[in-house]
Amino acid sequence: MEVFTIETGNSINWGYTMPKRLIIELNNWFQRDRIVRNLEIFQDFIIISLCLSLFCVMLIRLTDMFFSFLHPLDLREVTSDILFILILVELFRLLIDYLQAQRISVGAAVEITIVSALREVILRGVLEIPRDQILGISLFLVVLAGILVVLPWMTRFFEHDKMTNPEITPNNNAIIN
Repeated sequence: MEVFTIETGNSINWGYTMPKRLIIELNNWFQRDRIVRNLEIFQDFIIISLCLSLFCVMLIRLTDMFFSFLHPLDLREVTSDILFILILVELFRLLIDYLQAQRISVGAAVEITIVSALREVILRGVLEIPRDQILGISLFLVVLAGILVVLPWMTRFFEHDKMTNPEITPNNNAIIN
């Protein structure tokens, strides 16, 4: 390890050969806001690649559906394709909303889940599904409907709580986060 000296006025500072600029760059790289910003950029890249993948899958399913119209129609297959494409469109919208607002819309996610559960029931037919599964799916749908009903009330409650809570202000909000 090489050692160099720097004369500053009356004293001599002993240091290592690591350039000062490299130390400053390492300190800047390990700053929290810079790390978070870099991770958000990487996360946005992942979301964009998911959007492109979903778009390609939608196009593939649309072309398959149009080619299936050339053969005798199977109503279940056409219904399955239409519902699947609608689910993909909603997922695409959810990802786009995330890119714009940097948060997930719980209401849209619940709607997508409801449509997905109903798609499975429609495809298999109510009479072909065992009674226990029908009860489970029904309970699941009731819980999701409850979330959709309670969601607007909860957002108003949290916004009201945020406004009336004196500890959380824009100035000290950075401390909490």
